[in-house]
Amino acid sequence: MKFSTYKFLVLSDLYRITGSVKTMALLRTLVCGGPFKYSFWMRSCQYLDSHSLLKYTFFPIAWLWLHHLNYKFGISISYKTQIGSGFYIGHYGGIVVNSKSIIGKNVNISHGVTLGLANRGRKKGVPTLGDNIYLGPGAKIVGAVTIGNNVAIGANCVVTRDIPDNAVVIGIPGRVISQSGAKGYIVRTDYEDKIKAPSRADQCAK
Repeated sequence: MKFSTYKFLVLSDLYRITGSVKTMALLRTLVCGGPFKYSFWMRSCQYLDSHSLLKYTFFPIAWLWLHHLNYKFGISISYKTQIGSGFYIGHYGGIVVNSKSIIGKNVNISHGVTLGLANRGRKKGVPTLGDNIYLGPGAKIVGAVTIGNNVAIGANCVVTRDIPDNAVVIGIPGRVISQSGAKGYIVRTDYEDKIKAPSRADQCAK
């Protein structure tokens, strides 16, 4: 991962939370902002692990700190997970994401959310999420499920099948109730006007 990509990902996450990309906002949120601390160190581990020298010097320290935050905040998201820009962790606690999941840009994830593996059946595998998605508290997405763009998934919803673009999904099992999408839930997505973005191919974490 290039440093420009790392910087873009960190600042896009920051902007989604604070509406600012200034250094003081970054420092203040690192000190006081629990969920952003996790995403910052997750992105940092990913960057450090991608460089041979940094991997054997600073990466072990960053990894240990991220491991500490796993338990402190109740968030289990591997730094190896492919996550696009503007990742927003609304509240910490009970968040579990399988490391092979794919998450697009501008995704809001709430407390109690699980993106899990199905070990057998027609949907064996892990979820793939598009862009501009809101995941409500307690939402569960299990198996090789594809979630389209601009989707809102309600609280405690259990999704085990593909969801089209612009859907609003509720219930157990999840069912589409409207095509109103995630409008109003996904805000502060204009960070590409504030931050110099890397090439489109480099914006997603590898």
